[in-house]
Amino acid sequence: MIAVANAPCSWGVLEFETLRPGSGQAAEGAPATQVLDEMAAAGYAGTELGDWGFLPTDPAALANDVGQRKLALVGGFVPIALAREDALEEGIDRAVRTARLMRAAQSDGAAPVVVLSDDNATVPHRTTRAGRIRPEDGLSPAEWDRFAERATRVAAAVKDLAGVRTVFHHHCAGYVETPAEIDALMSRTPADLLGLCLDTGHLTYGGGNATDAIAKYRGRIWHVHFKDCDPELARRARDEGWDYHTAVRHGIFCELGQGRVPFRQVLDALRVAQYDGWIVVEQDVLPGLGTPAASARRNREYLARLGL
Repeated sequence: MIAVANAPCSWGVLEFETLRPGSGQAAEGAPATQVLDEMAAAGYAGTELGDWGFLPTDPAALANDVGQRKLALVGGFVPIALAREDALEEGIDRAVRTARLMRAAQSDGAAPVVVLSDDNATVPHRTTRAGRIRPEDGLSPAEWDRFAERATRVAAAVKDLAGVRTVFHHHCAGYVETPAEIDALMSRTPADLLGLCLDTGHLTYGGGNATDAIAKYRGRIWHVHFKDCDPELARRARDEGWDYHTAVRHGIFCELGQGRVPFRQVLDALRVAQYDGWIVVEQDVLPGLGTPAASARRNREYLARLGL
């Protein structure tokens, strides 16, 4: 059965400059307790971990905070600059630490995943050209081989040392953005070790189609992010040469059903593929873009109308 979760990024807790490390509070945003309260009140059944330190890093405290709201802990985002060998050792340590925390805090029946991603928006050229990536903006075949080998090493460590599965999250402003780049990684990594986190909004902005991706990778999609993409803002971003941060500040990832992603068809495709994991709603917001609790509620109501 597909279940629906949300994530702290929908309240402005993004991996880009919006969290004061260790503070438990998004910049100008809501504290973790409020985020969890509002998430549960909106009807979600689970949450992702968010940026390290936003939710408690003590397993008992984390289990209490999510458990008392009847939320499952479904995943934890771990960005690693996989194009660089010197980033790997520290990145593996963070991935294993995240996996062990989730495993120790998980409720019965929950199976959280490490959501591995590139260290997005740290390479200026990729950040500048997000949403309009050309083949020449990417990695060479030899670089892809090394990138994939590092991703595989992360997934193997997380499985061996923490007993948790890893999915890779393709993401605009990283090296895995376009359909061709997703395929470059998937074709170089073992299907039984590294799954795919399908993100409908990032795939759409990156030039892909979610239903095509589900058909192609149906056996490797172990985690799904539902995010929408405003087509008019995407057009403006391309025409005016916005970088990734500018597009997010303008609200390119709009409320579900307000953009280009055909969620009913996507959901039908997931059911045909016999997907039975989590769908995590993500609507990246920054202060001033709206009221997160109200958006979360509308997004949940929209999915309820689709039968979720």
